[in-house]
Amino acid sequence: MIEFKHVFKRFSTGHDALKGITFEIDSDEMVFLTGHSGAGKSTLLKLITLVERATRGSVTVNGADLVNLPRRRIPYHRRNIGVVYQDHKLLNDRTVFDNVALPLIVSGVPHGELSRRVRAALDKVNLLGKERLYPLALSGGEQQRVGIARAVVNRPSILLADEPTGNLDPELSEEIMDLFYIFNQHNVTVLIATHDLQLLARYGKRVLQLYEGQLIDGFKYHPQQ
Repeated sequence: MIEFKHVFKRFSTGHDALKGITFEIDSDEMVFLTGHSGAGKSTLLKLITLVERATRGSVTVNGADLVNLPRRRIPYHRRNIGVVYQDHKLLNDRTVFDNVALPLIVSGVPHGELSRRVRAALDKVNLLGKERLYPLALSGGEQQRVGIARAVVNRPSILLADEPTGNLDPELSEEIMDLFYIFNQHNVTVLIATHDLQLLARYGKRVLQLYEGQLIDGFKYHPQQ
């Protein structure tokens, strides 16, 4: 569960990125976050992963008060959250297998268990046969799927995505969004920041809309007939 109560975020420059944000996302729910460039979408996601902390207000994730969470607990908090980025953030000098394995290595997972879980994650995104390739040998859509496999290999309860289809064509965008939908069907809470309104219409999920740092609407798109 993700809960924001009257959350403000002001940066040292004086810019107010978020202004009085309040919403709840239930466990196992899939929600879209939309808004213009600079509306505060990325900042909101960073508050959930504790890359940034709220200036005022309350942020609660899986029962933990993030505003007051000690720094030593942040790595443990992040193990329950998978993050997918627009630009993949893959290491080009590491194989697909090694890129996906990184979160498990950081967590100290034994090698035998690590190999099994990496292959299971790659299987879920239909890349099991490409584990020894390097990212530059893959298409853009395949690279994004590697990023998704890396995000879910730790079996997180929450999956966040920041414009995950921004660099993909419409057909590949649908494939990537379908993967998020499948993970949500397997009891993962999913929050996706996107400006692609056509994709939103396919799923009929709740949408949180930001405008200049404020939550201005919460509505639900209906799937196209």
